[in-house]
Amino acid sequence: MTNRQARSAEFGAVLRGAREKAGLTQEQLAGLSTVSIRAIRDLERGRVVRPRKDTVRLLADAMRLGDTGRAALELAADSASVGKALHDVYSPELACPPMPVHTLFGRESELRALSDLLGSERERLVTVVGLPGVGKSRLAQEAALQVHRRGDIPVLWLPMDAGGRTTDKAAHRPQAALANWVRPLVSEGGHYDELASFIADRPTLLVLDGHEMTPATSPALMYLLHSCRRLRILLTSRRPHHVSGGRLLPLAPLPTTLAPGPPPIPGPAAMSPLPGDSLSARRPAVELMLSYVSHLRPDLLLTDSVIGVVAEICEALDGIPQALEAATSWLLLYSLEQLREMARESPLALVDGAPPLTLGAAAPLGELLASVRAGLPDRQAALLAAMAPAASSWTVDDAAEVLGVPSARAAQDVHALLLHGLIRQFPAAPGGADRPGEFSVLHLVRDLVTGERPPEEDAAPRLLATGAA
Repeated sequence: MTNRQARSAEFGAVLRGAREKAGLTQEQLAGLSTVSIRAIRDLERGRVVRPRKDTVRLLADAMRLGDTGRAALELAADSASVGKALHDVYSPELACPPMPVHTLFGRESELRALSDLLGSERERLVTVVGLPGVGKSRLAQEAALQVHRRGDIPVLWLPMDAGGRTTDKAAHRPQAALANWVRPLVSEGGHYDELASFIADRPTLLVLDGHEMTPATSPALMYLLHSCRRLRILLTSRRPHHVSGGRLLPLAPLPTTLAPGPPPIPGPAAMSPLPGDSLSARRPAVELMLSYVSHLRPDLLLTDSVIGVVAEICEALDGIPQALEAATSWLLLYSLEQLREMARESPLALVDGAPPLTLGAAAPLGELLASVRAGLPDRQAALLAAMAPAASSWTVDDAAEVLGVPSARAAQDVHALLLHGLIRQFPAAPGGADRPGEFSVLHLVRDLVTGERPPEEDAAPRLLATGAA
């Protein structure tokens, strides 16, 4: 049998297996798909060398295949088993993370820590955990690029939180087909025999972006790591899930206050600083929002007073990049001063009411934060509800007193909320190393927990009307 005949027979076997699993006869499949019964017979008997993509799609739709079955059928139709698809994307030139569109702001220390972990032979499973919109994917992207360039290592980047399958021409590229095949396996805790047998001892970085670990998926990932000795896995997740042997890297919102570090090195530019330089330097959240402002309102002169208002908005929105971008989109209608008042009154209404600037925009931030809160254990949810109304910072002892529990128990729950990113810890003041740590609930989270707006009410128009008055 020639290679071409073998590939045709492989597709026929996959199609026949899918049809029988769906409980359909060839006649029934022909009626549901509008593909002739003769064509279906020829396909199953391996008489067709390369099935048309439209034919494969009609058959898959008629059999109501899920992601895994559909991807297997597509791979077989493309004369590409999973091994062939991996061969097509495995070269370092093709197997690379998506190229970034925007500059990474204020994550130098986190990027250095993540790159060091991924570059260590001892650390092979790393999870970046943090709130929705905080920049986990962007940090993972930058770290994966560094690993890719530094070691010429292939990177298999799989977006796990995709709302649906890709339907454009990119869906037929080997990397997209591979992603469509692996994604449901990870989500459902499937087996990775073919993937593991191909990777074997080759150095590879597998990035599962937006993966939420479950008891079903953890053993499959561990199987991959045990089977592929030079494989490293990087996960991004909204919830902290500790896996034996893995490392957690919590990603907090961008600092809204002066970041620690030495002052800028004097140079020619220091002799004539630009307006606002002294206010934005080493304040990552402010620098990021200013980049949004300068693109959306290039006519706005970035004076000290303007940057001061931007800094106040960043503080009210907790330095979360998605929130800053959403708020900035309103600058086409409102002034910075109006945005500041809106952010102070109801930050979630300002952010969630913003018009999307990009196609396929993420779900409203309030909805994403609510899903994280809903997934908290009862003890942590009670702590969040108890401390959210506090206008000032608080300590573990304060939380223990409010809840009427021992300090050790309160400390465990405060630690968990820190890992989720729902609360912020304030750095110790100079000379105050012996003082207890102080915390506060993020403004956006406080608005979510304490707000009494009915879910169906769209508060944004009311709030924005008030701001414009």
